[in-house]
Amino acid sequence: MDFTYDDEQDALRDAVRGLVGKAYADFEQRRRTAAEEPGFSEKMWTQLAEMGLLGLPFAEEDGGVGAGPVEIGIVARELGRVLAPEPYLTSVVLAGGLVSAAGTRGQRAEVLGALSAGESVLAFAHDEEGSRWAPSASAVRATRDGDAWTLTGVKEPVPHGARADLLVVSAALPDGGTGVFLVDPDGVQRDGYTTYDGGRAARVTFDGTAATPLGTPGQDLEPTIATILDIGRIMAGQEALGAMEVALAATTSYLTSRKQFGVTLNTFQALNFRAADMYVSLELASSLVQWATMVLATGDATRAADAAARAAYQVSRASRHVGQEAIQLHGGIAMTAEYSVGMYAARLSALDHLLGDGQHHLARLAAGIEGYGAIDPLAPTAGRG
Repeated sequence: MDFTYDDEQDALRDAVRGLVGKAYADFEQRRRTAAEEPGFSEKMWTQLAEMGLLGLPFAEEDGGVGAGPVEIGIVARELGRVLAPEPYLTSVVLAGGLVSAAGTRGQRAEVLGALSAGESVLAFAHDEEGSRWAPSASAVRATRDGDAWTLTGVKEPVPHGARADLLVVSAALPDGGTGVFLVDPDGVQRDGYTTYDGGRAARVTFDGTAATPLGTPGQDLEPTIATILDIGRIMAGQEALGAMEVALAATTSYLTSRKQFGVTLNTFQALNFRAADMYVSLELASSLVQWATMVLATGDATRAADAAARAAYQVSRASRHVGQEAIQLHGGIAMTAEYSVGMYAARLSALDHLLGDGQHHLARLAAGIEGYGAIDPLAPTAGRG
């Protein structure tokens, strides 16, 4: 399987790297941007739109570019390399992806057109207390009165929910199943806060809030939500790869420059072995994420779900390994706020828990082998003497 990019994909990678690299090459600049509300650069959001990146996944008739998963993955990976705080994953891939998959022609044109132009930020309000990354909703319930719909309940955490211009909300339907609604955030209570990786999230409370059904009113969109979550998991894996690449590079640079007992740290073979193990973890994760991205391009939702679980599980293992070893091999300085490695480890941990951690995906994969019979190593086999 060939994971190399073609000339156009190389050009896209170089263009994105040039844009975000220039903005966040100075980690202090990135830190200042993330510290101020809304937690990312509105100017950079506009620049991403001007480059066509915010409309990359969407059809041209909806105001997008119509690119494939590989191109979206390239953008996510480059954003991960600099820990760009812009909500590309949650606003474009998740919320925008759901509108693209389930919205009417009018909804797609209006919502995705504004998103692609950088004129709005979407937030996907789906997580609920105790939901454990399920594609269904239960804490927020939808009520229908004629053609009017209202929502009641609480969503938390909602990434960038306090800044969002439009909320894309999942809710339990009166007749069963899970629907998705578009909600004007001015009509809800939003309590925003800073997450431990420096991002933003909010607790959003709906109290008889007016809502517009996405697509056909009353339609169960749980399978569509599940597919969008799987796409998000693969793109989160791409972002994590970018972060791990930089964390590993910073660690090897430190080992070859920091002196102890008159020699550089890479003189000690045990430390080299630990850095080599980090590289192996990164390469294993990279192969699975790149493969999962190519599976996504086939459009087979069942295969994509399996690929997303496999990739997410390996990324979870690699993220923990690379993040923790980067801190350990940097010694005490990696825990200081002034040093970037600790922030990379924090972002990797946040990505691990955003759409399901390693244990969650291991359980998904284990459920898939229930159809196999038990293996008895002492059972006689044909042809055995």
